[in-house]
Amino acid sequence: MPNRKTIEKARKDERAGKSPSTQAGEFVHEEIEKIRHGEHGARSAKQAIAIGLSEARRAGVDLPPPKKGKVKESTRKSAEYAYEVGQGERVPRRRPRVSKAVSEVLEHEPKDSASHEALSRQAKRAASRRTAGERSKAAEKAAETKGASGRSAAARKAARTKGARGRKEAARKAAETRAHHS
Repeated sequence: MPNRKTIEKARKDERAGKSPSTQAGEFVHEEIEKIRHGEHGARSAKQAIAIGLSEARRAGVDLPPPKKGKVKESTRKSAEYAYEVGQGERVPRRRPRVSKAVSEVLEHEPKDSASHEALSRQAKRAASRRTAGERSKAAEKAAETKGASGRSAAARKAARTKGARGRKEAARKAAETRAHHS
């Protein structure tokens, strides 16, 4: 069950016009924190993310289930069920025994599936399945939605944390972007 703060953050993202996947990100963050604090575990980073997405759908985030053929049919059905519950199209049945069984299984799963390394591996794996064009388009959209002050803050952070080589690379990219936009 997501806590009230997480739901409020997701609603704030929705009011700000952010995408459903960004809103769902709040629930994924909460799930990762739960695993890191030892409330339960997950078989993999992918499972931790999936749990967060399911919570988001159940909480009413407008994140449709994946299309047929994209994921396992059982996964798609589960996402569909969660989505319908969140949209008020279905009333969930209480199943205490199933809920307890799932909780007990998750308690015995590893906690390092939410480590920085595991999440980094998962992100790289997910990115590698997308084309360069798709990745580039996503980066452009992110830069647009960040706004001028957000981009400025990101540049300052990069300068602070990347070291000499990183600063050089960031400066080259910034020059390239300025040339591209003018």
